[in-house]
Formats: sequence, structure tokens, C-alpha cells
Amino acid sequence: MRKLACATSGGLLALSLVACGSPAEVGTAALGGPTAKPTVGVILPDKTSSARWETQDRPLMAQAFGFAGIEPIIENAEGDEKKFATLADDMIRRGVKVLIITPLTAQGGIDVERKAQAAKIPVIDYDRISLGGTAEYYVSFDNANVGELQAEGMLSCLGQKPGGQIIEMQGAPTDNNATLVSEGQHRKLTSKYDSGELKLVKAQAVDQWDPVLGKKLFDEILSGNGNKVDGVIAANDGLAGAVIEVLKEKNLVGKVPVTGQDATLASLQAILRGDQCMTVYKPIRDEAEAAARLAIALAKGDQDGADDLATGNTRDLVAKRDVKSILLGADLITKPTVRRLVAESVVRPAELCVDDLVAICKQNDIVVN
Repeated sequence: MRKLACATSGGLLALSLVACGSPAEVGTAALGGPTAKPTVGVILPDKTSSARWETQDRPLMAQAFGFAGIEPIIENAEGDEKKFATLADDMIRRGVKVLIITPLTAQGGIDVERKAQAAKIPVIDYDRISLGGTAEYYVSFDNANVGELQAEGMLSCLGQKPGGQIIEMQGAPTDNNATLVSEGQHRKLTSKYDSGELKLVKAQAVDQWDPVLGKKLFDEILSGNGNKVDGVIAANDGLAGAVIEVLKEKNLVGKVPVTGQDATLASLQAILRGDQCMTVYKPIRDEAEAAARLAIALAKGDQDGADDLATGNTRDLVAKRDVKSILLGADLITKPTVRRLVAESVVRPAELCVDDLVAICKQNDIVVN
């Protein structure tokens, strides 16, 4: 098969991807017409676990597909397993060339992948893998490394505190990413729990990464421990925000290091204020565009080009197979390094530095124009 000329081995999608589309591919979008664009279906998981899905993943993918002459159908399951299945059924019926899914549960992903396989539509598991599924590709971050970074950040912020009491607010028990993040954390923390250097009060999984539920559960755990806590491992920024709300109510905010993940605007502001210890920055642009490049190659019939992009493998222990993968790195962000994200245009200073943060931004060399 012809290799995709515009699929480079590194970097982000460039405007040159426009040249990848032939005149036939960039004509009318009517499915089945003589000049129809190839279509790619994308199902995002929800709008509540993280702002990233709608504010970053959706527009980044839409732009990338548009540059390449691909017609995207991007929908959001809104945390509803039935809606996830219905959206997938509709996309399969419409004959998408590729299906990109972020499964809510492994079983939901498995069911969709089987239907897509029967229709000979390749599936890319995006950000979360469906263990036991049949997806041809997987695009995500090294989630165990994300957990290690969270543990390192919390330990650094905690300092020397023998017997420090730690509460862990973990992600959804049905999400393999949450499992991997927890495994990464415990590479750094288990020995400290075992030795008594730190005390694990409780590790609490939070269904669907729901911050409202997370706040309730954290409040119950903290109250049950006499409002005593020295550090909180929060698996993402949404849960970190929920934890911080409770700490504010109990006059503990800023006294207890709290971790996070996703480098949301709210988390970066919390870090500057001293309410949150750290977050993990995962370049969503890189992830979204890696998945788009992979889907573009597949949609244009370039199997070899797609395989060249997937330079790694992820072992699915349930299905006992290797899934061709693109796994990306992440970075630990603390107060001194927030300005790096501003310099890289990940966040705009005018959005970040508002109200009481104007003076704090100046103190941290963040210039507000």
C-alpha cells in the first residue's frame, strides 16, 4: 500500500496535511456520493470528569481532520453507557471509515469493538483501553508514569513528616487508566506505607471520576479520621478541586498538599494560590493529533502508514494480545513551572491571572499583557 506522505514520525499535525486530501476527498460530505469525504467517528466519554474533552480534544481533532480532508463525526456520550452504544451503532450504520472511542467501561468498549469488527471498521481506543477488546490501536499517555509523578510531587510537597496521614482519591474503578495511575503511585508509596513512614488512611475509588461524588466521599473519610490528613493523592484535577473545597470548609486549605492531573485552568490557579501542590501536564494536543494522524492514515487506506505511527505495544492481559500503541509522556507541574505552560501557550495569562492572581503571577514571572 502507498505510505501516507504527510504522516511524519514526530511533531504535531501541520497545515501541510491539507495536501493529503485528493480533489475527490475534499468535495461534498454526503456519505456515499462520488465526491464524499472519508468519515471518522469519534465518541468522547463525558463533560464532567474533565473539561479537556470538550475544550481540547474535540476542537483539536476537528481541526486535524479538516486539514486532511476528512469529515469528522464527533459526539459525547455524556457519561451514559447506553448513549455511548447508541452513538457507536449510528456511526457504524453510517459507514465511518474509522471509529475512535474513549470507553466508559471495558465491557462497553468490547461490545462496540465487536460490532465495528463485524463491519470491518478499525477501532482506535483513545486515552482508555478496553481490556479484553478487539481495538486495532491504542493512543494514550504512560499512565503509570503519571501516577509516579503524582507520588513524587506529593512527597516533595509533604517533606519530612514521619507518620504523615495520606488519603487517596482514585479514579473510576472501571477505568484501566485509573488502575495504572494507582499502580504508578504505589511504586513510590507502598514501601513508605509498609515501613510506617507514612500512614494510608484510605484509598477511595470514585465512580466515573465524578467530582461531586468525590467531594462527598472525601468529606466522609476526613470526618471519620477526626479531620486529620497530611497529604491527599487526588487522581485528577477534578477530584483535586473537590478535595480543596472540603479542605476550605475545614480551614485546612493550603496546609495539606493535594495532587492532580490534566493541568486544567482551575488547577493551575489553585497551584499558584498554594491550594494545590502539583498537577501532571499531559499535552492533549499531542494525544489528539496522534490519534487523528492514525485515523487519517486508516481512513485513506494506508495500513502501513498507520502501523509506522504506532511505534509501541500495550499488553492486554485479559485478551492476551498486544495492541499497537502510541504512548506519550507527561510532565510534573508545580508553582515555579506554571509559567512554562504560559510560555508554551498551553494557557493564556489573561485567563490565568485574574483577580487575586494578578499579583501572584507577577511574583512568579508570568507577564500579563
